[in-house]
Amino acid sequence: MVAWSNYKSEAKSRGALALELYVAHSTPAKTPEDVKASLPDHLAYQAALERTGHLAFAGPMSDETGEHMQGVGLIIYRAESLDAARQLAENDPMHKSGARSFVLRRWLINEGSFTLSVGLSTGGCTLR
Repeated sequence: MVAWSNYKSEAKSRGALALELYVAHSTPAKTPEDVKASLPDHLAYQAALERTGHLAFAGPMSDETGEHMQGVGLIIYRAESLDAARQLAENDPMHKSGARSFVLRRWLINEGSFTLSVGLSTGGCTLR
C-alpha cells in the first residue's frame, strides 16, 4: 500500500489538483424516528459549517437501484486535518445523539469540473 502523503505528493508533481477533503459516509444507527428527531439540529449544524466554510457538500444518497431513499448520507468537509474533520463529524447532532454513525475518509480531488451560472439581473444561481 502507498502512504497517503506520498500519493498526494506524486499527484501534485503530475500536475493534479490534489485538493484534500474529508468524506463522512453517514448511516442510520437507530430508528427513523430517532433520525428525524435529530434532523433540525443536524440541519442547523450543517448550515453553520457551511457559513464558516467547513462544509463543501452534503446530502442523502439513494439505494443501489437509484429508486429508494435509505437514509444514507454523504458529508464532505473542508478541514485542516483528518482529526479536525473527525471532530466536525463527531459534533454533528446526528452522530452525537447516536441516531447515525459515520465512517470518515480522506478524499483527494485530482480531476473534474463544475459549472456555476449566476443570473445578475434575476439573482438566480445554478450549479451543475
